[in-house]
Amino acid sequence: MQHRPGTLAVFTEWTARRFSGLPALRFRTGSGWCERSYHELRDAVRAVGRGLIGGLGVCPGDRVAILSETRPEWTYAHFGALAAGAVVVPVYPTAGEEELAWVLGDSGAVVAFCENPAQADRVRRLRSTLPALRHIVLLSGAGAEVGAGAEAGAGAGAGDPVLGALPSPAPLGDLQARAATVTGRDLAAIVYTSGTTGPPKGCRLTHGNFTAVLDSTAPLLDGGPGDTTYLYLPLAHLLAQLIELVSLLLGGALCYFGGSVEDIVPELAEVRPTHLPSVPRLFEKVHATVRSLAESQEGGPDRFDAAVRTGVEVAGMLARGEEPDGTLLDRWRAADRALFSLVRAAFGGRLRWALTGAAPIAPQTLDFLRACGIAVYEGYGMTESAGVLTLNHPGAVRYGTVGRPVAGCEVRIAGDGEVLARGPQVFAGYHGGPSDGAGTLDPDGWLHTGDLGALDGDGFLSLTGRKKDLIITSGGKNLAPQAVESALTQSRYLSRAVMIGDRRPYPVALLTLDPEEIARWAARTSIDLGDAPARHPAVRALVQEAVDSANSRAARPARIRAFAILDRDLTVESGELTPTLKVRRAAVADRYAKEIEALYGLS
Repeated sequence: MQHRPGTLAVFTEWTARRFSGLPALRFRTGSGWCERSYHELRDAVRAVGRGLIGGLGVCPGDRVAILSETRPEWTYAHFGALAAGAVVVPVYPTAGEEELAWVLGDSGAVVAFCENPAQADRVRRLRSTLPALRHIVLLSGAGAEVGAGAEAGAGAGAGDPVLGALPSPAPLGDLQARAATVTGRDLAAIVYTSGTTGPPKGCRLTHGNFTAVLDSTAPLLDGGPGDTTYLYLPLAHLLAQLIELVSLLLGGALCYFGGSVEDIVPELAEVRPTHLPSVPRLFEKVHATVRSLAESQEGGPDRFDAAVRTGVEVAGMLARGEEPDGTLLDRWRAADRALFSLVRAAFGGRLRWALTGAAPIAPQTLDFLRACGIAVYEGYGMTESAGVLTLNHPGAVRYGTVGRPVAGCEVRIAGDGEVLARGPQVFAGYHGGPSDGAGTLDPDGWLHTGDLGALDGDGFLSLTGRKKDLIITSGGKNLAPQAVESALTQSRYLSRAVMIGDRRPYPVALLTLDPEEIARWAARTSIDLGDAPARHPAVRALVQEAVDSANSRAARPARIRAFAILDRDLTVESGELTPTLKVRRAAVADRYAKEIEALYGLS
């Protein structure tokens, strides 16, 4: 049998033939965890696709938006729209009104799948500005049972169809004929970038872009029937979509989180996944929590650090095919009983690998997880590359890098240090723009990523910053803020760090606290922080230690000379972060202009 479907339009038909009654999806309901087989997934997708073609009149190439958290209905809507020949437009459920209006309007979406009545109301209020939009479809209420009947739409807006009861479905043959006409050159999605410096740009990604990513990554990410991937990342993000595709392509079970981030760790213990894609923050929080608990026990941080060093040494030996013995083996066994086995159990006890990207992960956290026997692989990609350019993977890992280029992808470093990439996964251009990717794609097909990096002698890529974020001080020094910011947030007491210094004499920093870690520290040290922890002298002294530590690793011009601790963390809702949690530097600098001026003694 062919190793993959020809396009995503026939994806679930292909997986149903290959994996039949095996479990494809797991999700939580009021009565516990439920499963759906590959046949049931195919039938659900067919029902959505038939409804889009029949009752909703979706034509090939029409845009279909999905505004929802990660849930099985997202997957039904995703593959159903693709089977109907439509172009999927993912929208982050946390997007603000301006961004929501822009994405729906710029894409020309004719249908908007909305998670619940509250999200549908947001779209309904914008409808007068969205001339192309014909239908709003509710996901909430339909549950996992597509085709459950009209009563599933309780709470829907008047006249809004629901996923489980789309009207006047087209014959199955019409859907299958539509899907069969889709080619690799056809658009599969318009995915909008984070928009840190302006309106989000829609990246035009074809079926061929996505199948190229599957061809290059699926062989690297071991998995198959019997494996379970736990997914809490937003499916609006390409990393989550890649995981969705790879898990189902290989015959594993995709397990959706229950909808609450507070329940992720308990759910991991219940689900017992073999694979876990995540942003670094989850792993860093686990690391910080375990270290905080260790500090309150006999031996404190010294014992914890010694255990991690032992675990890293043993992990390195095992990776080289060597076996530990003697006192090293005894120390490892003791550390495994007291610490490592408990951490593995917190992740369910079956975790073979974790995949992370979107932001650098703290080296200390990688060492901690490696010591515990949990392999974490970092990768790198962009929306413009359908999510993947390079990847660490079993058999080819270099910690501190984002891996080697995947098969079919070329990566080189330009004279100014910018990372350039070329390959079949690279997009054709931006939607709606007359220049179509000019300035991003050069005439030879190289994608100018905007990231700064270096390739080592073995082809592993390290990232050092973003070109557009470069700070040029008034003394003419070029500073990449990401390295210092990353060093600062390696302190578990800090949540965010933003370096300021463009056209200024020296760099300063705006910092935010991690409230949970600060609360634990205060309880451990019996300090009453009152209602304003950020202004407490003891907290400032604690943060000064983190700044001093970061400065000790930075070149002299990049050292932080002054800092302000903000009263609250940066948020998406305030416009300071993108939906993918990247910092909108201009927005932060504008909002905290007074604090910045004070740091330079100008207020």
